[in-house]
Amino acid sequence: MSTDDTGRPRTSTATGAGGGNGGNGGTVGIKQVAAHAGVSPGTVSNVLNRPERVAAATRARVEQAIVELGFVRNGSASTLRAGHSSTIGLMVLDLANPFFTDVARGVEDVASERGYAVILSSSGESGEREQRNLRVLAEQRVRGVLLTPVGDEGDGADGLRDRGVPVVLLDHPTPRANQCSVAVDDVAGGELAVTHLLEDGARTLGFVTGPAGLRQCADRRRGALRALRSAGLGRDVLREVSVGAMNARAGQEAARRLLDSGAPLPEAIFCANDLLALGVLRVLLQAGVKVPADVALIGYDDIEFSAAAAVPLSSVRQPTYQLGRIATELLLEECDESGGHAHQQVMFQPELVVRESSRPVPDDRESKPA
Repeated sequence: MSTDDTGRPRTSTATGAGGGNGGNGGTVGIKQVAAHAGVSPGTVSNVLNRPERVAAATRARVEQAIVELGFVRNGSASTLRAGHSSTIGLMVLDLANPFFTDVARGVEDVASERGYAVILSSSGESGEREQRNLRVLAEQRVRGVLLTPVGDEGDGADGLRDRGVPVVLLDHPTPRANQCSVAVDDVAGGELAVTHLLEDGARTLGFVTGPAGLRQCADRRRGALRALRSAGLGRDVLREVSVGAMNARAGQEAARRLLDSGAPLPEAIFCANDLLALGVLRVLLQAGVKVPADVALIGYDDIEFSAAAAVPLSSVRQPTYQLGRIATELLLEECDESGGHAHQQVMFQPELVVRESSRPVPDDRESKPA
């Protein structure tokens, strides 16, 4: 499931007074399934809701009747009875970012294994849109929500918790002991990236970053500054270019600003994500700037496109699929009403991936045979 053109979560629901629409266009309900299988309506209900209570042979007979009649259960009625649905919400910052596509794969795999569907939506890095979409998820009576918030905690998250809807922060740490979160240490990741550039000899650096309010941007900047301090360098060697989005078009804008500034280009550029870096790379190459001979470049996230770029892009890798899986496991564990859930704050460590875009270029004299 995904969002419509306005960014609101888009869902589909089954119709039918007793259960669903049969293949012949008529409404097929539980009573018809029971008669076809030769069992009571209560047995059909158990097969749908508590299959472990039904003998295997009887369950198989009912399931065959469901297939033959084209029965579709009435999800709305089930939701009203239970007070929640068998769906979970996933709210990310940007559906166009392959990072979140990989995260969503992990979410959907675990949800599917546990019998849940996923309603996927995007805040578009807008706090107002985040609140609006969270209200829609609440109206859909989702069982729980995985949220990558725009701000520190997500303005609408507390409202969901007040309704008894569990919320797990995804790609975002939390200081709350009573809140589950799964994230990557982005301060460490920013430090990894800039330390690598400094070790390769760069002494003037650019930092291309997105909206200052995004936690990911702020933490990666903190890591970059920490690397400079460790190298005995001041902030004056770092030229920051902030743009309004975290995509390739914004990266192109940042590169043009660097080129048009009249100042010499930095010897190396660290971008807050790979999409920004790919935009920077495109404009630099179009301007005749050699990467890495003139400017070394490194991104963040290690999306699939990075290795296939015109100059394969160095990056800081995050365990995207695992982020989605672990967050969903924590959410569904919290949704389990057995009372055995213990809140966890999981923090993964990033990994430096070095490719051509930041590898030192050998000196011509060293490259010639003796």
